[in-house]
Amino acid sequence: MNSKVLAAADIGGTTIKMGLFHSSGDLIDQWEIPTDTSNDGAQVPAHLAASLSQYMDKHEIAKENVQGLGVGCPGFMDMENGVVHHAVNIGWRDFPLKQKLQDETDLPVIVDNDANVAAIGEMWKGAGNDEADCLCITLGTGVGGGVIVNNDIVHGSSGIAGEIGHVSVVRENGAPCNCGRTGCLETIASATGIVRLALDALQADETPSLLRNRDEVTSQAVFEAATKGDELAQSVVSFMSRELGHALAQIAVVLNPSVIVLGGGVSKAGATLLDPVRKAFEQSALPLVSSACEIKQAVLGNDAGIVGCAWLVREKISGN
Repeated sequence: MNSKVLAAADIGGTTIKMGLFHSSGDLIDQWEIPTDTSNDGAQVPAHLAASLSQYMDKHEIAKENVQGLGVGCPGFMDMENGVVHHAVNIGWRDFPLKQKLQDETDLPVIVDNDANVAAIGEMWKGAGNDEADCLCITLGTGVGGGVIVNNDIVHGSSGIAGEIGHVSVVRENGAPCNCGRTGCLETIASATGIVRLALDALQADETPSLLRNRDEVTSQAVFEAATKGDELAQSVVSFMSRELGHALAQIAVVLNPSVIVLGGGVSKAGATLLDPVRKAFEQSALPLVSSACEIKQAVLGNDAGIVGCAWLVREKISGN
């Protein structure tokens, strides 16, 4: 293959999603390998490089035709130098990921946060529809986000711009958050937060609920019960959606995005989530802000990260 190629890797605590793309963003191939977290993740760069080399050989892609490798990974990091300060699920502390990958692959490498690359992917090829100003929120085990202004990701002075999950929404008696504070949006709008809200409601009174008959309460079960008219589940969804919509409105007043994309496992609830979030957003945001902004469900799913990584190579390394 003689055309220019973009290599991508989205590193997670369990698997590394990888892909090869044409410079246009069209997919050549994608695959996954396990994330080796033994020895504090020391072997991850070597395993990633070996797998990339294998698939380049498979598609007869010469190294000189690969424009670079874009990488997304969890944790706080020094974006400029590609040093991961702390990635709990992998075991990295002050890990020079960029340099190690460049040494292993002999390719230019650019590294960014996993939430940021997912946001870029949705902006470029997903629900963001290549809009210049876009806010992407991931509602999963936690709540992450990426802010795109004028077709570029915003990192902020400390590299953690977009951490909407740690916006404070409960001022008094808020639940503890993994960040060490209490009352963060993540304690309400994440899958784990929704489950906590449901369990608290089940313990608070004897209100009949479909959730009482389950061996395990999940966020999916809460939304399913809500669609069936379960009052307890509906109260949980209503509270969570209202707080999420209000939080998005406050951020939108500052950023004035044209689209807000909701992704992650929780977003699969579809209209049961999106409709009340939109209502709360419209109630809280300035009319000129809400009328210019559309709230949409993400469409790329788990592929958003590698698509965003490919964009990083295309725009930040190649300069196309």
